[in-house]
Amino acid sequence: MPEAAHHQPAHHLPDQAVGACIDVLSPPPGADPEDCLYVTLHLQGPASVRRHAVSTVLAPGDLLIGTSPHPAGLLREAGCRMVRFRLPCFYLAVRHGDVRRTGGLVARGNEGVGALASQFLRTLAARARDRAGAPGARPGDHLARSVSDLVAILVTELLEREEPEQPGGGSAELLARIRAHIEENLADPDLAPESIARAQHISVRYLHKLFQQDGMTVGQWVRQRRLDACRRELERPSRRQTSVSAVAHRWGFVSHSHFSRAFRDAYGVSPREWQAYAAQTDGRRPS
Repeated sequence: MPEAAHHQPAHHLPDQAVGACIDVLSPPPGADPEDCLYVTLHLQGPASVRRHAVSTVLAPGDLLIGTSPHPAGLLREAGCRMVRFRLPCFYLAVRHGDVRRTGGLVARGNEGVGALASQFLRTLAARARDRAGAPGARPGDHLARSVSDLVAILVTELLEREEPEQPGGGSAELLARIRAHIEENLADPDLAPESIARAQHISVRYLHKLFQQDGMTVGQWVRQRRLDACRRELERPSRRQTSVSAVAHRWGFVSHSHFSRAFRDAYGVSPREWQAYAAQTDGRRPS
């Protein structure tokens, strides 16, 4: 945890002009620059946000997460100060459409993962102030990656809380258990709809129906989670000497050519290009 993050005075942090953002991480080669999430950190002053016909008063440290730099339903009064951050969805393992469908997310900055994310973002904002005009951080930047990981966890938690408000909320808990089972067994090359349904004591047909409601097939979900795991492993310095094939095999991909095609389709670069990109930028993080 960054030291003294709790004690960072609001007036020491930048308040951007309308539309300006701090880039937490630069998008990698081939990534869609528009495929981003925006995180707004409330610093001080009167502000509220209206979601689902309910107004929530914001406290310093609270976070607004959405697909636009201008959070929907946000009301700011004189003296209100905020700082905005931009994060490529590439690094988050979170679908842009999931957040867009909810109309944005609100996280309290004084509890749970929201508190950690808020503290890290304050530290990142202070560093951005000291490095005004510098380009966005790269994958080797440990603080930026920590922020990215915390935001990914936070968004996942917030989306899961939103599920009960959606039609068919009774199946949300089952779907969450199924996804947890998939996460625990990603490395198993035999992970398939049949084994997943059997472990959850449901029919394969019902399993497919649950994922169809969420807009993705079971196979697509498993493949994407495996790709995300491979991407994270390929960028780790400790794995630089590990072959792409070995990483793919470790996460359940049997065919190297299939893995390479799927990786490029998902991220716009080949596994080797991504590994090389991460290696080149590692160690060049700002002081």
